Amino acid sequence: MAKVKAPRNRTIQLSDEEKLKFKERLFSIHSKAGKEQVVNKLLTQDFFECADWLPENSVDLLFVDPPYNLTKKFNSVSFREMDFNEYLNWVDGILLKLKRTLKKTASVYFCSDWKSSSAVHLALSKHFKVRNRITWEREKGRGAKKNWKNNTEDVWFATVSDNYVFNVESVKLKKKIIAPYRDENGDPKDWREGSEGNFRLTHPSNIWTDISIPFWSMPENTEHPTQKPEKLLAKLLLASSNVGDVVLDPFAGSGTTLVTAKKLQRNFIGIEKDEYYSMLALKRLELAETQKSIQGYDGEYFYERNSFPQLRRKKI
Repeated sequence: MAKVKAPRNRTIQLSDEEKLKFKERLFSIHSKAGKEQVVNKLLTQDFFECADWLPENSVDLLFVDPPYNLTKKFNSVSFREMDFNEYLNWVDGILLKLKRTLKKTASVYFCSDWKSSSAVHLALSKHFKVRNRITWEREKGRGAKKNWKNNTEDVWFATVSDNYVFNVESVKLKKKIIAPYRDENGDPKDWREGSEGNFRLTHPSNIWTDISIPFWSMPENTEHPTQKPEKLLAKLLLASSNVGDVVLDPFAGSGTTLVTAKKLQRNFIGIEKDEYYSMLALKRLELAETQKSIQGYDGEYFYERNSFPQLRRKKI
């Protein structure tokens, strides 16, 4: 018997009818493709088989979230742990395939865990100008009896050149003020008063503690084991791309990058090898036609975790 979901479980799944529907929409390329053939498309095929057919000089922002250096199964796709140099060469091979697709003004974000982070840094520094490393807190994570609990991941930020987009005003964080200091005239000092209370707009740092991992009661949650949050992608896309730009995700999974790009009026190119995850992504893209909100973002500012004003949510 099919397992019945709990009443508040909003995990996106596929019915048998939807599997047939979205399977007919799966798309792939097998020769050189122009920009018009692949933009706003999800290619269901192996990245290493189709990367050479992607159009050159067409991508404004590259987001890479490949398997970390762990032995793990992703539905029909398995990945095995490698030694450090082997994984470094594997990451380097990804970047070699992708460099030609990037514009001179493009930015690159590459995900890793603590174990693979140094390999990613070394590979990126061979090809691009490494700007920073974002470390974000995953509030989930198993405990460990003989080690520190692992609850962070890294996102390396690099650019092709010194001429790149960074929209700092688009990614400020709205933080509550605990000690509302005032100047000699009694006016708020570096903070604002509002109907939601006292708050300050802060510049984004490279330590992110405001991200919620998708879980079963969130409408963006899927069955993908390493799904990234839409809020995380929203920060990266708003900072390093403009409306109408092209975002490439060569390991698209269940489609978070593509969905977030669509919600923020960016174009996208996605690649995902597994058919089931591709179909989940296509369903999410369809849902994004009407469900345009992003958890923790009101269309203007990002909010600290668990502080979003639910009753005052703006449409974006």
